[in-house]
Amino acid sequence: MPETVRGPVAELGVTLMHEHVFGLSPEILWNWPDIPEGWDLEARAGQAAAKLEALRAAGVDTIVDLTVVGLGRYVPAVQRVAERTGVNIVAATGLYTYDALPPYFANRGPGTLFGGPDRLSEFFVRDLTEGIGGTGVKAAILKCASDHLGMTAGCARVFRAVAEAHLETGAPISTHSHSPSRGGLEQQRLLASLGVDLGRVVIGHAGDSTDLAYLEELIAGGSYLGMDRFGIDTISPFEDRVATVAALCARGHAGRLVLGHDSYCFNDRFDEDVVRRRHPNYHLLHISRDVLPELRGRGVTEDQIHQMLVDNPRRIFG
Repeated sequence: MPETVRGPVAELGVTLMHEHVFGLSPEILWNWPDIPEGWDLEARAGQAAAKLEALRAAGVDTIVDLTVVGLGRYVPAVQRVAERTGVNIVAATGLYTYDALPPYFANRGPGTLFGGPDRLSEFFVRDLTEGIGGTGVKAAILKCASDHLGMTAGCARVFRAVAEAHLETGAPISTHSHSPSRGGLEQQRLLASLGVDLGRVVIGHAGDSTDLAYLEELIAGGSYLGMDRFGIDTISPFEDRVATVAALCARGHAGRLVLGHDSYCFNDRFDEDVVRRRHPNYHLLHISRDVLPELRGRGVTEDQIHQMLVDNPRRIFG
């Protein structure tokens, strides 16, 4: 059974495959606690739970929280949210960087200043099999990233560690990819060379692209596509995102698509008022309220929507 923050569940149900509960900057919060964004765990947990309860009322059962080290993962806070909502929250492990590793890892491991073993995979496996940071919450998915810089040495090291943890535990993998440079293909090549089953991989942010040839090449490689930034219209507008999903469904690919917003209940990295003005649809209800009706209007069937929201997530975690 898939693991969630509250423990294993028999069914995930309707699932958004790429979201975040909290994105935090611990060193900022520790040293300047009076910043306007502020951090009151109970208050923020209550606000997050209210957003998730509104999502549940809209028919969503589960979110996959892809917040990992590098994005301010703090599972005790997510536990407080999970206690207050009926939405399942799936936790992730991994490390988020576009280039260099945090000094803790950059100074340890083969080829580094001080050498020694690479503990990344060990930490990821511990999160998956024992729990995260003494919370007892087990991660259920691995996360790795590369972006406009390509597969840097630091990114490749994370991908290798994620592949090792995947092979040891069977956990699926979700990536952050850079669609303008067709970066998902580079990710697929590296993961495949490391022995990863690409059928257990979601190439995240594939929905930023309107290049159907690129997207179909990723599908031919065996991976799922994360159509997962609905609401971030400055990267790709609503019209392009829904048109791309509808076109892929018309070509018979609904069985390889998953949906999401890449949204946060609270993220101290961005000014909330500015985000609200620039991205008015960047919230957890956008898919339910706006995207699904538009897809239906473009001929996407209920069976295809069920595949994207229910069947595909179940298979990924199965």
